[in-house]
Amino acid sequence: MSAAPRVSIVVPAYDEEDSLEPLHRELDAALAQVAGGVEIVLVDDGSRDGTLARMRAIAAKDPRVRVVALDGNQGQTAAFAAGFAAARGEITVTLDADLQNDPADIPRLLARMDAEGADLVNGVRAERHDSWVRRVSSRVANAARNRVTHDAVTDVGCSLRAMRTVYVKRVRLFRNMHRFLPTLLRMEGAQKIVEMPVAHRARRHGVSKYGIGNRLWVGIADLFGVRWMQARHFRLRVKDDAGSG
Repeated sequence: MSAAPRVSIVVPAYDEEDSLEPLHRELDAALAQVAGGVEIVLVDDGSRDGTLARMRAIAAKDPRVRVVALDGNQGQTAAFAAGFAAARGEITVTLDADLQNDPADIPRLLARMDAEGADLVNGVRAERHDSWVRRVSSRVANAARNRVTHDAVTDVGCSLRAMRTVYVKRVRLFRNMHRFLPTLLRMEGAQKIVEMPVAHRARRHGVSKYGIGNRLWVGIADLFGVRWMQARHFRLRVKDDAGSG
């Protein structure tokens, strides 16, 4: 295996075969500006279409691309967790496969992280190309999450973010927990979390996998689950391990 790259790009996908090749072309253009080496970890979440075959075809042409295939559809959090486990870079960047996130923002996220010494740079979707119902529900959900978790994340639903991998590797993810990544990383020691506006584009292919119906009640349960985790969480600090020899 080649030397570890500086940056790992983790992209989960479920039934996104038509988006993958355009996404790869955009990533290729954007990553030309990134120093230190890059890998792209494509995670297939048990797709029913040709997503996995497209991923493997892309990987056959680009040695930076690695493919992780889940055994059946396990959800976006599981796909992120599999990508995080595979990531070898010092920094992990995530984005969706549906082309609504713009890969051209990745160098900007990394530059902001370097300039401010941040542990996490979270994207905030500007001029969202979603229905007004989704925009309003997202705003309400973000406000509720922040109130309960005592955090201050403007757009936790934005998948485009750059994170120090050391904290990513510590996080234990449960179903739907990817929506709380900034809070979970803070629990694991991430201190400086900054936000910056990023582009948001209309979906070109496929259909959204989420709606109010499959988010509302599950989201409420998840929210109080995270609050319980915050209240019970501790990070082990050892002063002296002389007795271990």
